[in-house]
Amino acid sequence: MNEKLREISGHIINEAIKAVLPDAAVKRALEGKEFLGKVVLVAMGKAAWQMAKAAEECLGDKIDKGVVVTKYQHVKGEINKCICIEAGHPVPDENSFRGTQAAIDAVTGLTEKDTVLFLISGGGSALFEKPLIPGEELSDITNQLLACGADIVEMNIVRKRLSSVKGGKFAKICEPAQVYAIVLSDILGDPLDMIASGPACPDTSTCEDAKRIIEKYNIRLSEKAQKLMEIETPKKLDNVTTQINGSVKELCSAVEKECRKLGYEPYVLTDQLCCQAKEAGSFLASIAKTHIRIGKKVAYIAGGETIVNLTGHGLGGRNQEIALSASLGIANLGDVAVFSVGSDGTDGPTDAAGGYVDAETHAALKVLGIDEYDVLKENDAYHALEKVGGLIKTGPTGTNVNDVAVVLIG
Repeated sequence: MNEKLREISGHIINEAIKAVLPDAAVKRALEGKEFLGKVVLVAMGKAAWQMAKAAEECLGDKIDKGVVVTKYQHVKGEINKCICIEAGHPVPDENSFRGTQAAIDAVTGLTEKDTVLFLISGGGSALFEKPLIPGEELSDITNQLLACGADIVEMNIVRKRLSSVKGGKFAKICEPAQVYAIVLSDILGDPLDMIASGPACPDTSTCEDAKRIIEKYNIRLSEKAQKLMEIETPKKLDNVTTQINGSVKELCSAVEKECRKLGYEPYVLTDQLCCQAKEAGSFLASIAKTHIRIGKKVAYIAGGETIVNLTGHGLGGRNQEIALSASLGIANLGDVAVFSVGSDGTDGPTDAAGGYVDAETHAALKVLGIDEYDVLKENDAYHALEKVGGLIKTGPTGTNVNDVAVVLIG
């Protein structure tokens, strides 16, 4: 392993994630904001605790009560006047349903003078849910969509129609109270109606869109779920004000800034990366092979969210697959590394945030009898990278603004 590049990669990751933590963004959104009646705080998503804590520090006793629903092991302590509930992700569980019901109870009976301070971050589609079908069937449909490679927008279009809170329905529950939503985006292009399945946003998707997705991936539905695909979601909401205060663009900018500090000439290739993970890794390796000839320190940055088609039964995530698929292409290139991380600190159903490889990784895997192609076919990048020190572990970061992959040369 190239220890120098490994250390540099870790530094870039740590500093970039610090730069996009939602604390300052939430406080900016609340600065000078006046509330006439009660303020009920509802926070959901992987960054819910961090966002709620920032709001509590800003508003203090102005908050009447609150509910925070986040992923397991993401609650970092108590928040005054708030109930904190940890729940399932990427598949909702009973705690998801319990936390959402607590939020519904908290906003019930408010007046037009009251405000629901709604803090939304990625992961909310699973964490914030009150299904209109049995929980077991919702889990099955979610797993089917994940396994067939449906992207996050497609998944959310379907899930909105199976939910009593998604697709603008939670804002309707809050009426006549006003909803002030602060959003941390984890979807490319920041479409408000898709982030966490748009619980406080008019839905732009249609029943026809949902039915096309069901047919495209041959998803199995019960008769009740099929009927729900026919019911439209709210297309207009008059009680909602929304601010987007974080996205993958900021993450790419933070990485760019840190690379420049370290003497690299950085280039942001895209903040809209959305292909197959292993194809992204191969492409990044191709960039390295071309630009190694330049003879200077450069960094190529790609933000977004790739997808993985499950063909095996191994352990891993999209960022680990990006890294592992790049290892063959950059073999023996010298001072070259590729790393990819999820900004929330979680990559797939693992304890890793992503993966790191360099020009020495392929040889190290070969000595162990590990073939990258076989590993990728089995979707087992975690165990391969673990054996060569290529796992990146940050723990829960408190933010969630997609992923970033970087090629370092020099």
